[in-house]
Amino acid sequence: MALTVAEKDLPSLYCPLESAINKRVRHVGNRAVRWIAESGMCASEDETAWVVATHSTDFFARFAPVSDDDRLLATSLWVYWGFAFDDARCDNGPLSTRPAQFNALAGRVQRAAEAPTAADGGERFIPALQDIIGRFRSFGSPVLVRRFLHAQRAWLSGVAWQVGNQGAGRMPDVDDYLAMRLLSCGGEPTFAMLELATGLEMTDEELHRPAVRALTEMAIMVAGLDNDRHSLRKEMSRGHTDQNLYNVLMHHRQMSLPEAIEAATRIRDRILVRFMHLHDRVRPGAGEALGSYLQGLRYGIRGNAEWGLRVPRYLSLGRVPDPMEEAPLQWAEAPLDGCAMPLPDAPCLAWWWDEDLA
Repeated sequence: MALTVAEKDLPSLYCPLESAINKRVRHVGNRAVRWIAESGMCASEDETAWVVATHSTDFFARFAPVSDDDRLLATSLWVYWGFAFDDARCDNGPLSTRPAQFNALAGRVQRAAEAPTAADGGERFIPALQDIIGRFRSFGSPVLVRRFLHAQRAWLSGVAWQVGNQGAGRMPDVDDYLAMRLLSCGGEPTFAMLELATGLEMTDEELHRPAVRALTEMAIMVAGLDNDRHSLRKEMSRGHTDQNLYNVLMHHRQMSLPEAIEAATRIRDRILVRFMHLHDRVRPGAGEALGSYLQGLRYGIRGNAEWGLRVPRYLSLGRVPDPMEEAPLQWAEAPLDGCAMPLPDAPCLAWWWDEDLA
């Protein structure tokens, strides 16, 4: 019998971070919807409806509340594009269990992003992506564009890892899943767009500081695990037993679904508590660009949670998307796990707790 879960069965999220949203979100969102209709990346009216229902401008407007219209438009277009590509080519499409074919496509897509003269070869997602990257080049420095392209490559590598697991019928253990999820959730390119959205460029020395890298990875992981939570009801309703933290815990630790929900929440909360502690050590000495980036990480964690708790992508269980939810959100007052020690069984993340991070 298929497992099911109701929203009431999921604990409220702990997220005592600032909430903000760009005041131009509605105007820019309307421009984005027109672009989607003209982009050629959607193959049907149903596909277009689900892409629009990701409300990706609302999503990224929470990451970059001070971005101007053109920067917010371009960055939110990439989020729309990413969701569309993920749905059609990664999660449930014909390549979702065919790693060799997916890797070939991913390589073509990445090269097309890097080289504006690359041919699309009939792949409908490539011209749309090249348009977006062209917008990035119009206002972003070569350094920022290259940082984004590197981050997009990291995301595609994580999706390739996921597709490989699906093709082999392999359920990763907790450590492997968390390492894969850090890449496959799309957080690398999403947070790499913070600098493009604000125009404030960090030095390489700032960006690649171990502490800043740890904070970036923690923000990505919290958001990725929140998205596992957001999508759980929908995946359960459709009988999906593919890779998410809950299925990993049930498979490898022989947990029931309620036990896995509690264990996954503890993992997520412990990471967020460590993020806040390390952030408060790094932020006081940050200059303008790094300070803006660190604040963007905070906005991103909170904004992703707010968006995910309301967006039709996760809440609509039928064949067509429901309207965007507007109900007030309930937040947990304390973390389920605030332990200051590294997570057990996750050596790939343990360095985040190093006391000498600087």
